[in-house]
Amino acid sequence: MFPMMTGFINYGQQTVRAARYIGQSFMITLSHTNRLPVTIQYPYEKSITSERFRGRIHFEFDKCIACEVCVRVCPIDLPVVDWRLEPDIRKKRLLNYSIDFGICIFCGNCVEYCPTNCLSMTEEYELSTYDRHELNYNQIALGRLPMSVTGDYTIQTNNYELYSNQKNYE
Repeated sequence: MFPMMTGFINYGQQTVRAARYIGQSFMITLSHTNRLPVTIQYPYEKSITSERFRGRIHFEFDKCIACEVCVRVCPIDLPVVDWRLEPDIRKKRLLNYSIDFGICIFCGNCVEYCPTNCLSMTEEYELSTYDRHELNYNQIALGRLPMSVTGDYTIQTNNYELYSNQKNYE
């Protein structure tokens, strides 16, 4: 009779424990009902990127001195710099500069180590194409200024991420 009583007691304790776990999970579910939605309707709403977001690289042709520091610090030797030595002034003349964003890992080393600051990261992240050869940007495409997400009046910006980050810091 004694083992039968301990079996009933164990069964009762397990039932109470299971009910407590179900109650805790139900309370967690209810606590999520007051939160703002995290998902966004992408083509019509866009997230505002952070200050240090590493998007498409912007290139200023006039500032570049063709030193090739960007090629040396790139982990995959990606930027292609074509230059010609001008013997009369003994300086390099930049002919062509291109980056293939299909291969680029967006590490930002080229931007960080550029001595003339002719490279900068933009907030542009929509680089998808149907043909990967279109991702090879020359100096003209790299020199195009990106359109700001906040400046586009047709798009509703999503500030939820900014508010949630501010709450974490307070």
